[in-house]
Amino acid sequence: MFTSRSIRLINLPRRISSSTPLEVKWKFHPGPRLGIQSRNMATNGVQTNGVNGTSIKHDFSTLKVNQSRLLDAIHTGCKFGADHRYGDHPTETGMARLSLNDADKQVRDWFTATAKALNCVVTVDQMGNQFAVRAGKNASAPPIMMGSHLDTQPTGGRYDGILGVNSGLEVLKVLHENNWDTEGSVGVVNWTNEEGARFPMMAVSSGVWADVVPLETAWNLAEVSPGEDGQHKTMKQELERIGYLGPQPASYKAFPMAAHFEVHIEQGPILETEKRRVGVVKGVQAFKWFEITVKGRDSHAGTTPFSARMDSMLCAAKLIVESNAIAKRHNGLSTTGILTGQPGSVNTMAHTVTFTLDIRHTADDKLAEIEKECRVHFARIAEKECEKGCTVAWKELVDSPAVNFHADCIAAVEASTKEVCQALPSTSDDGQLWKYMISGAGHDSCYTNRRCPTSMIFTQTKDGISHNPQEYCSPEDCAIGAQVLLGAVLRYDKLRAERGDFS
Repeated sequence: MFTSRSIRLINLPRRISSSTPLEVKWKFHPGPRLGIQSRNMATNGVQTNGVNGTSIKHDFSTLKVNQSRLLDAIHTGCKFGADHRYGDHPTETGMARLSLNDADKQVRDWFTATAKALNCVVTVDQMGNQFAVRAGKNASAPPIMMGSHLDTQPTGGRYDGILGVNSGLEVLKVLHENNWDTEGSVGVVNWTNEEGARFPMMAVSSGVWADVVPLETAWNLAEVSPGEDGQHKTMKQELERIGYLGPQPASYKAFPMAAHFEVHIEQGPILETEKRRVGVVKGVQAFKWFEITVKGRDSHAGTTPFSARMDSMLCAAKLIVESNAIAKRHNGLSTTGILTGQPGSVNTMAHTVTFTLDIRHTADDKLAEIEKECRVHFARIAEKECEKGCTVAWKELVDSPAVNFHADCIAAVEASTKEVCQALPSTSDDGQLWKYMISGAGHDSCYTNRRCPTSMIFTQTKDGISHNPQEYCSPEDCAIGAQVLLGAVLRYDKLRAERGDFS
């Protein structure tokens, strides 16, 4: 028997307090289901209820996330690093929790305490990655991990990364309160410096874990902006300062994973525009980050005629415009997020300008074409179109090829998504509440996919806004993402047992 549960669904304000009681309607329909044994389960799938002695048919589809508890956890953690207030409600702030700052230490301590209260074993590796594992019946096998990050942009929001970590913790809470024995172990990972906002290499710590980024390279990354003492601290210095330079080697060999699942806000407008609730993510587009250095000559703005100038700022501006045109021709993307000039005087031309270049495309070969054309045209513009000319140097910061997620993980996410969505009211024109998607942004899942089966789950993002204090995902959509995660993880756990992973 499958129980159809109808729970009151109240009208939700756009902004909502973590203390406001919320419940989402989950209605499960009869049909094929994958099950998993729990503690105290008798034979033939019948479990005895210790309170009244009644027997019930066991099926993990009856497990539900607690929406109000999930929101409370999100907003409790967001007390550490809250900034950029835009409204009167206590939760109407953005976040400024850059990796390894004091607020990041506080939320890390909170993560550890939360996980240990669920009887998880928490370990920390040499990059500060936190792994919280709840033991399964086959505790010696690598765990299924649910992962994302708790660091934010300088003007970030409350959901990017944060929703993923808290969704994982909510799954563990559901398993814990139901005394649920998974076949293998299940856990949550908080990856360090996913944003790359303070230390300029995104997802650097999952990259070290995947044996793609050398440990010393990551440790020696210097922060983008200097501290109050004027010094640029390195990742290793800050890991030591906040007490999160862990003893465990930062390697997939030291901490292997059976699979990695990540819930994330879409960070774009597609799901909301199409009135769908879930994105089943099949992969991630390719992207590269570069630091471009343009050198010219500093000279007086009033006494130097155009014909005698080596204006590095003018050159950089032309290069940025050209990169945009090249990316458009190839249906890709190009972005410059940081631009600095020296010496920084109003009436003096800059002798050196540095800027970042982020180029993206869904196909590796097209991304390579964008890069090749940028290099050719940058050299031409610097030499021929900047009066006496400038020089251009490239430094590659990140190279993330296009990612195709694992078919088994995608299938687990899709099956869970279909079950969750069939209980929701129809909103889209075609009646389909989910869709396959390719992520436009990079994630830690790009690196985990190199070492273990991986997939992702997208939830709606209001107005497609992310990396912004007003980034928002509704309480119901947060719960939908966590519910899909719960079903996907337990399906994959069941699959492991069926194919003999534990024998």
